[in-house]
Amino acid sequence: MDRVSAFDEPLRKLLGGATAKVMAEHLDLHTVGDLLHHYPRRYEERGQLTTLGDLPLDEHVTVVAQVADARIMVFNNGRGKRLEVTLTDGSGRLQLVFFGHGVHKPHKELLPGRRAMFAGKVSVFNRKMQLAHPTYQLLDATDADETTEAVDAFAGRLLPIYPACKQLDSWRIAKAVDTVLPSARDAVDPLPPSLREGRGFTSLPEALLKIHRPQTKADIADARDRLKWDEAFVLQVALARRRFADTQLPAVARVPAHGGLLDAFDAKLPFTLTEGQEKVSKEIFDDLATEHPMHRLLQGEVGSGKTLVALRAMLAVVDAGGQAAMLAPTEVLAQQHHRSITEMMGELAEGGMLGGSDLGTKVVLLTGSMGMAARRQALLDLVTGEAGIVIGTHALIEDKVQFHDLGLVVVDEQHRFGVEQRDALRSKGKQPPHLLVMTATPIPRTVAMTVFGDLETSVLDQLPAGRSPIASHVVPAKDKPHFLTRAWERVREEVESGHQAYVVCPRIGDDADDETEKKNKKKATEEDGEKRPPLAVLEIADQLTKGPLAGLRIAVLHGRMNPDDKDDVMRRFAAGQVDVLVATTVIEVGVNVPNATGMVIMDADRFGVSQLHQLRGRVGRGSAAGLCLLVSEAPEASPARARLSAVAATLDGFELSRIDLEQRREGDVLGQAQSGVRSSLRVLTVIDDEEVIAAAREEAVAVVTADPELTHLPELRTALDALLDKEREEYLDKG
Repeated sequence: MDRVSAFDEPLRKLLGGATAKVMAEHLDLHTVGDLLHHYPRRYEERGQLTTLGDLPLDEHVTVVAQVADARIMVFNNGRGKRLEVTLTDGSGRLQLVFFGHGVHKPHKELLPGRRAMFAGKVSVFNRKMQLAHPTYQLLDATDADETTEAVDAFAGRLLPIYPACKQLDSWRIAKAVDTVLPSARDAVDPLPPSLREGRGFTSLPEALLKIHRPQTKADIADARDRLKWDEAFVLQVALARRRFADTQLPAVARVPAHGGLLDAFDAKLPFTLTEGQEKVSKEIFDDLATEHPMHRLLQGEVGSGKTLVALRAMLAVVDAGGQAAMLAPTEVLAQQHHRSITEMMGELAEGGMLGGSDLGTKVVLLTGSMGMAARRQALLDLVTGEAGIVIGTHALIEDKVQFHDLGLVVVDEQHRFGVEQRDALRSKGKQPPHLLVMTATPIPRTVAMTVFGDLETSVLDQLPAGRSPIASHVVPAKDKPHFLTRAWERVREEVESGHQAYVVCPRIGDDADDETEKKNKKKATEEDGEKRPPLAVLEIADQLTKGPLAGLRIAVLHGRMNPDDKDDVMRRFAAGQVDVLVATTVIEVGVNVPNATGMVIMDADRFGVSQLHQLRGRVGRGSAAGLCLLVSEAPEASPARARLSAVAATLDGFELSRIDLEQRREGDVLGQAQSGVRSSLRVLTVIDDEEVIAAAREEAVAVVTADPELTHLPELRTALDALLDKEREEYLDKG
């Protein structure tokens, strides 16, 4: 069997159909390679019993303990039988319970004094911790040969505890690993020998043996260090190759004309740029002046003035004879950007129009829901070059859209755009246009190096003068209902003092929404016992209109409204004709109404940390202080409440993004949920392994610079193909 195919061997050939089926369906393990990369999550020290006094509730656990006593209880007039077994390990006691026909085998085997491994989900009954119907494996067999075998298998070893599932216990996975472990010798080592030796790493086959069957704790550390490096390095090589390929592309250098549109715009700005904006603008202008396409990520704190920086870049390109396109994820946001950019530019946005500036250009909007006449005119303005700037949604990417000379693409909120869209827009330039990606969600450095590893990064972490502080508080609606009453009073006070407020809900509450909710409700109840659906915009708006906010001008905004209606609501809110806007997260980014000072987020625990920070950034945008109230029914000691308290405690988005990452323990930035492909990171955690990622990036750049095609490193190329199949490699581009 050759070196590659040993890892590609289907598990069913070695383990049998039933086990392989469970592994495929519940653990997403299909091949020998998959199983060898399914690493233990921790290790039991042989002879040292698990602490029964410290068991986590509602989790699947594996314990090694001794039977203290076992007794059959009879109930239902003798019709029902229950076996109760008490375990002990010197630190605590745990009860096992077996019912019905399941009592016979354990009753014979689990005799006082016997030691065994038990696995099951910890629950509480009559205020005692218990495992109901656990699976178990005896460790002290009575037969002498078996005893020797059991001792050989376990004595003096660190016992691996694998990520398991209800259908397959950790030790069954361990037995399966034993079957495939000889194939570890065939592992293709992706690290160049000089790098491996230079950093003193163990070989890959040895690392796999050590992580699955360590003799000592030092073995585990060695193996983890090596496997972390593989993951970080192969990922960084993929990104370095993409960056290298981008530098080989030609682009038109765009240098702003002296005394042109950009200078005219700067001259009419009513404020001076912050130091941060100046610094980031210089980085962008330097990139634009080169003959290779810029690929830059502009990340900034909520309200740090990213749009202004992006607009100045667009004006510089127009100055240099090119066109700039800004791509927004939603129509509401595209319209909002169009409105704020034309307002900022004034007569400079009316090039060729009566009363427009001679230096000006046309700024057009292009969205899917525009009327035919307006759309035709916008398309004409783009193909003739009349319009220097276009702002739009995915509609910009359609085949029909032709540019005169596309020089710069600005993508707002990168995480909502896939690589396909980015490439489609890129292909509309005579040569690849420069690319600026903006994200309002601050990203920890390690994530930026991995998820956005093909982009150079600029950070805006300074807020412009005139931004007001935002006070944030958690409102425990269930424990203290009077707090919620007070929250609505605060909203009324804000409105009475001439301001406006947002109320945000997780759900719309219309027919389509309710259908989805019905489907989700059963699943949610099964998964976490959730009883009620998330609060909905339409219901809350109705309750507020009839109840605590009666008499105020209330409007609703959500994604399934007709685009003209959405735009009308936003216009009226911006013009101060609406007091309270009850909305979904469509207001999350880009919405800029300086007079809005209050925000109440209903069911706040249903939103992620970064999303809450984004939403909160909609208030406090003017001279008056902002107020954000996070309403939740989550219990005080729950992780959900801890998350909300963290958001209430700091306005630092970078700090929050770190907390978010730590709480989710996002060991895999190519996460299954987002990418739809199996996770490729197993031991590397982006939050803890910053140094590994940074060092791997340096090494990867050196390797790719010396040998872009990896001609002399076939093993690395093989690993790259295996780890980054086409779909996953594209995911790297999606962020």
